[in-house]
Amino acid sequence: MKFVILGFDGPEGEARRKVHRPSHLARMETLDAQGRVILAGPLTDKVGSLIVIEAESLAEAETFANEDPYTVNGVFERVEVHPFMQVFPKDRQTP
Repeated sequence: MKFVILGFDGPEGEARRKVHRPSHLARMETLDAQGRVILAGPLTDKVGSLIVIEAESLAEAETFANEDPYTVNGVFERVEVHPFMQVFPKDRQTP
């Protein structure tokens, strides 16, 4: 199943992001190597980040989000995780 993770930066998010970016990216690279990252990146209005991943369950996606270095170290003030059904592009859908 696909899940959208929305991480909303806290007041010191931008400064903390620079410090914790290497550990966040290393964690994302591990998941990406497993073929489970659909897309991910910061929102360019500096509100936070969008991550779309494959996970077995909502609980697994929530655990991933809650254990992310950005969440643990206060880059993200708040994190939302939502189940997601991809409609487009059609050639990237899994049956």
